[in-house]
Formats: sequence, C-alpha cells, structure tokens
Amino acid sequence: MVAYIIRRMLAMIPMLVAISFISFVIIQLPPGDYLSTLQAVQGTSGGGMSNEQAQLLRERYGLDEPFLVRYWTWISGFPKGDFGYSYEWSVEVWDLVDEPINYTLLLGTCSLFVMFALAIPIGIYSATHQYSLGDTLLSTLAFFGLSVPGFLLALIWIYIGTIVFDISVTGDQSQQYVNAPDSWSKTWDYFLHLWPAAIILGLASTAQIMRIMRNGMLDTMNQQYVTTARAKGLAERKVINKYVVRSALNPVVSVLAMEIPKMISSSILVGVVLSVPTTGPLFLHALLSQDMYVAGTFLLLMSVMLLISNLVADLILGWLDPRIVYS
Repeated sequence: MVAYIIRRMLAMIPMLVAISFISFVIIQLPPGDYLSTLQAVQGTSGGGMSNEQAQLLRERYGLDEPFLVRYWTWISGFPKGDFGYSYEWSVEVWDLVDEPINYTLLLGTCSLFVMFALAIPIGIYSATHQYSLGDTLLSTLAFFGLSVPGFLLALIWIYIGTIVFDISVTGDQSQQYVNAPDSWSKTWDYFLHLWPAAIILGLASTAQIMRIMRNGMLDTMNQQYVTTARAKGLAERKVINKYVVRSALNPVVSVLAMEIPKMISSSILVGVVLSVPTTGPLFLHALLSQDMYVAGTFLLLMSVMLLISNLVADLILGWLDPRIVYS
C-alpha cells in the first residue's frame, strides 16, 4: 500500500507540470496582457496610461519576456512556495489566495459531509422500499436537485433569508462581527453563514449519489451471495448493512473523485452570488484582468485537489472491496 501511494505521488509530478503548462497557455490566449487591460479600463474612466509607461512596466514585471521564460519564472518558484506576484493587488500570490483556498476547502469538506449524510441513507431507503410512495417522492426530489443549478438555489436562499427571515445571508459573517475579536458568538455566526452554502453545493451531488446508491443496491440485492446469506438465516438488516451496502458503495466512491471538481467549479458561481470568500470571485477577477499568476495558481491548486481526491477515492475503494489489491 505504501509503495502504491508513493508511486501515485511521484506520477502526480509530471502530470502537474503538464497541467501547469496547459493552464499557462490558456491564460495567455486572450490578446494583450494585464497592462493592456488596465489601459482599456482607465481609458473608459477618462484617465489613461501612455504606451511608453505601459512598456516600462512590462519590462519591470517581465511581461515582455518570451512565453517560455515567463512560464519558467513562474513554475520554478513552486518548490519554494513562490507562486509569483499579483499585478492587480501588488502582493505575493500566496498571500492573496491563501484565505480563499482554505475557505473553499472548508466549504467543500462540509459539502461532502452534507452529500453523504443525505445521499446514502436516502439511497438505502429507496432501494429497500422500491416503488413505494417514499421512493417515488425521493426520486422526484432527486431529479429536481439535478435540474436546478447551484447559483439559482443561492439566489432563492438570498430571497428567503433576506425577505422572509430578515437575516444576513451573504458573506462569511455578519457585518457587526467583521472586525470584532474572536468569540463564541462570532464563531456561531460564521457557522450560520457557512452551512447554507455547503448545503447548496452538496444538493446537486446528493441527488446524483442517491440515484447511484439506489441502483447499486438494487443490483447487489439480486446477487447469489446475498440470496445465500438470506438462506443461511441472517437477519435482513445484517444482510443489507454487511453485504449489500458495502458493495453498493463502490460506484459511489468512484463517482466521488469526479464530484470534487464539479463542486469546486460550482463554488465559483455560488461564491460570486453569496459573496463568500471562495476562490470564485478572486479567480473570476484574475481572469478578467489577465492577472496570469493568480489565475494560473488557482487552476494548479484545483488540479492538485482533483489528483489527491482521486488517490483518496482509490484507497477507500481498496478498503471497501477486499478483491482490490494494490501491488
């Protein structure tokens, strides 16, 4: 197992290099650069920057260097924790993206808990009560959850929270706690702003995982070893929990690795709508202003999350299914 993990970690290195190069190429595809965008923005507001000033700044920031030189300058700093410099915010990139990345990880983790806490019990109930009224209602809700995008649910929550309950629903905390010292009330307020975004992000994946869990259980319940377990006199609850559920979790864990990037991409729109400090607002702003090092760092860190989630999913599969041997 340890050797397998080491091999997977070593295989991530060339993959991350390839992802970083492709990401850097994509970011450079729009014409111009950060200073061209800045000149255009200043021109619309009545101000402006001369071409000579822009050229001097390009030479200072190295934007006039060839593409491969700029890419190497960026990628060579990664082993030292240096992700470049943000032209828009005039700070080191890591100092800028540290908080949004941590909040996105926290929000994604809470969304995963929401997803599994809802999807697996509902999937078990639907499979063991096939074609019942409860199964029909839950399946209808699942299709509803699959069809409604996360940003629309965020807009609905803003309306309900603001108009119906008259509470603060945007941001990561209420206004009175922004500069307040740490306290239990501030922590509780932080939690009250966190859980709606976590539920919104987890609902779409919950619907899909529930359907996968239900179908996997229905398929497993017809297997011969399950029939044999029943014939030996095992209680139905033990048959379901020990044999059927564990086997049905295999496709659920496999899909988990694909749900991580979906939740991260959904958090971009949800973060913009709810004004929470996810990677979304800052990443979108970096793309619009062509702040290439910030945008490239976000893409690379999200790719790291995806690779790690795939590794964790494979390890969980090996723990669930003894037929899987890592050699």
